Amino acid sequence: MPTMKPRVRLAAVGAAFALAAATPVAAYAALDDPPAAAASGAVGRGKPYVETRLFFGTERPDGGPPVTEKQFLAFVDRRITPRFPAGLTIHDGRGQWRDQNGTIERERSYEVVLLYPVSEAGAQDPRIERIRTAYERQYAQESVARADAPARVDF
Repeated sequence: MPTMKPRVRLAAVGAAFALAAATPVAAYAALDDPPAAAASGAVGRGKPYVETRLFFGTERPDGGPPVTEKQFLAFVDRRITPRFPAGLTIHDGRGQWRDQNGTIERERSYEVVLLYPVSEAGAQDPRIERIRTAYERQYAQESVARADAPARVDF
């Protein structure tokens, strides 16, 4: 059986995240709940936000050259910044996972962190999905992993 391609690896890592995001409307409703610290009497600083983390792999499944930093940053400028002009954070990373043959596979990756008010979650969801789809198509990736979590944010 052939070894999985890097894009499949990233998809496998993101599968758990995908299950959590499978019903975003229900998930967003829960994001209004106060964090445990605020509920326990600790100071609840900030406003209710959603923290969305996107994980972009750089290895190409067809064996072509990896996505370069310059290409990725151009993608951010063209596809992400116009949808989130208030700001975002980019982390360089190294991802790994165990393929179906038991081999640990590794690749360079980028994590993009987006913060937006819970009240905007319904409007932001399709924008985020367009970002994921655009990267998958442009760089022949099977998946861009996504993780959403409640956050209290104070700027």
